[in-house]
Amino acid sequence: MNTSVLSAALLSIACFPSAALSQERSLSQERKAATVTEDPFLWLEEIEGQGALAWARAENEKTLGVLQADPRYRVFYEQALSILQAKDRIPYVSLGRHGLDNFWKDEDNVRGIWRRTRLESYRRQDPRWETILDVDALAVAENKNWIFQGASCLPPEERLCLISLSDGGKDAASMREFDREAKSFVANGFYLPESKHSVSWVDRDTLLVAGDWGEGSLTQAGYPFVVKELKRAQPFSEAREVFRGEPNDVRAMPLVLRDSEGRVHATGAIRAIGFFEHEYVLFRPDGVVKLNLPKKAEIVGLVNHCLLVKLDEEWTPSGDVSFSAGSLISYDLTEWKQDPLNAKASLVFKPRPRQALSGLSFTKNLLILTILDNVQSKAFVYKYDQGAWSATPIQLPEHTNVSVTAASDEADQAMFAVSSYLRPTSVWYFDAETQKLEELKTTPTAFDASKHVVEQFEATSRDGTSIPYSLVLPKNARFDGAIPTLLYGYGGFQASLLPSYLGPVGRLWLEQGNAYVVANLRGGGEFGPQWHQAAQGATKQTTWDDFIAVAEDLIRRKITSPRRLGVIGGSQGGLLVGTAITQRPELFNAAIIQVPLFDMLRYTKLGAGASWIGEYGDPAFPDQRAWIDGYSPYQKLVAGKPYPAPLILTSTKDDRVHPAHGRKAAAKLAALGQPYFYYENIDGGHSASANLIEMARRLALEYTYASRRLCSE
Repeated sequence: MNTSVLSAALLSIACFPSAALSQERSLSQERKAATVTEDPFLWLEEIEGQGALAWARAENEKTLGVLQADPRYRVFYEQALSILQAKDRIPYVSLGRHGLDNFWKDEDNVRGIWRRTRLESYRRQDPRWETILDVDALAVAENKNWIFQGASCLPPEERLCLISLSDGGKDAASMREFDREAKSFVANGFYLPESKHSVSWVDRDTLLVAGDWGEGSLTQAGYPFVVKELKRAQPFSEAREVFRGEPNDVRAMPLVLRDSEGRVHATGAIRAIGFFEHEYVLFRPDGVVKLNLPKKAEIVGLVNHCLLVKLDEEWTPSGDVSFSAGSLISYDLTEWKQDPLNAKASLVFKPRPRQALSGLSFTKNLLILTILDNVQSKAFVYKYDQGAWSATPIQLPEHTNVSVTAASDEADQAMFAVSSYLRPTSVWYFDAETQKLEELKTTPTAFDASKHVVEQFEATSRDGTSIPYSLVLPKNARFDGAIPTLLYGYGGFQASLLPSYLGPVGRLWLEQGNAYVVANLRGGGEFGPQWHQAAQGATKQTTWDDFIAVAEDLIRRKITSPRRLGVIGGSQGGLLVGTAITQRPELFNAAIIQVPLFDMLRYTKLGAGASWIGEYGDPAFPDQRAWIDGYSPYQKLVAGKPYPAPLILTSTKDDRVHPAHGRKAAAKLAALGQPYFYYENIDGGHSASANLIEMARRLALEYTYASRRLCSE
């Protein structure tokens, strides 16, 4: 069990909440009605509306007509596609009982193939692959635009799998049972209709499913809050309810705690009250038991007969020692199963100042942690022996970002991705028993990095806090304010921005002699829960202040100038860019706004927006509406300001961040007589690209635009 149900589900949402909504909402009906009548672009909120789609197509035609006519576009597109479809790029794998699985896309496999090999073959330059499922062939056979979203296979055999298939890249997907040995769908097997499901196997004939059970079973955000037990051959409509959350929750999810041998030790459910707050219940013979964990805690799995829990808030169990926020704790599994409410916790990991737990995985007997220390990444093996945990560092290359890409349930073996901005990513194989480290694969070089260097600086934000950022710039740069520079940020949901090989960015942007910046803003997770919580809800403006401070620092150091500085970000990062150009438009001459949040006074009404209240607050409450109104970019677009002619990109099929955010931003800019570019991909979901061809097109549009705005003609 290498990732928790909770982590997987919440990461798939990528923005999330809390909500006790009804009374204040009824009190604010008049105010909201007034807001509605003042917005002339509400019609663009109808995703598949005839008028809205006609508008989007007309906007696409205008944008493509300009950007694709630029001679740089075709060059950038072909370069990006060549990198994305390279036959010798790394095929990332999982370590399963049937070998090494990989999902692969290229020019011949546009939708992709699910395939496998053996470790001995994978070590070779050209491994021999066996196809399990050809998604392109399936899409043709069924006349569907299927996008493969993964497979959940039943341990320990891992033969029966639930395949998740999305129509066009939406988060909502249908699930079908698949026999990976027979390489075919199981006749009369499990089938779950399209929904934003959370599903866990209990045994070969039983699933726990949080799904769309019909009217009244989804939260305001569009996620299930009812968990049912579904038996083999049982009609979906006849599944037995085992847990019910509340309609104002974010969602509910099944919980199945399984060890590396595939044995189930507990079942239950997770009630996501908000994105960051949860309640856990166990199904026991004597009834349902609610665990006494703090709300900002996550059960992350089992290893070596221990239950692991990650804490995002300080916690002092009754009569026990205190654990700080960001810690990892464990329980003896036998003691916990006997009395889950009174079992004693022990410390596994406690972060020091400027440290954070960035990732964890389990092998058969070991825990592997990746830890950030002042945004520098290191990996450790943790072993439990005679009631205590001990840590041993894994000697991977220094000054890189290290992450676990695969871990084995059968042995104490794992794979790591090792990356930096200028160094191609490599995959390393680690055998804990022999302490052997082996570099298996390296990403092909995508650009000439010899002319660039990475520097780390800090900017001082409005409240005096130091905000670190990484700058990739030419070695021979003259600090005269003339370097075309793109500033990238996110700053939300405790997500960390860590070094990774820049690949297409290097080829399309850095090779032209330009600079690229990654800012580690509050709201992210680079320094643990406190770094996130410093810019959440009423203090969200802190994130925008940090970003602006980095921009000002780049200008102060004469690395770049407002004429040469652009900003880029997606989703929460799109909101970040929106706040930057509406609060300080004079600092920027380009803005790439990808699948953005923008109308924050209506965001809870759009897509999965209600699930993000925990990050931003709820505009239905007057006090919270006030702080959101203080920065909401859509409302801050006004006549007479020199906005930097943004490029706004979104997707019709994005059922996470509603395309109306980007649509309405573009429409309002048009009404104000402001220049802009808008492109809406029909497919692609929240990534705005359903395949590598569409991704190459998006990259070419972005860097053609950036070159036109920031580089000398």
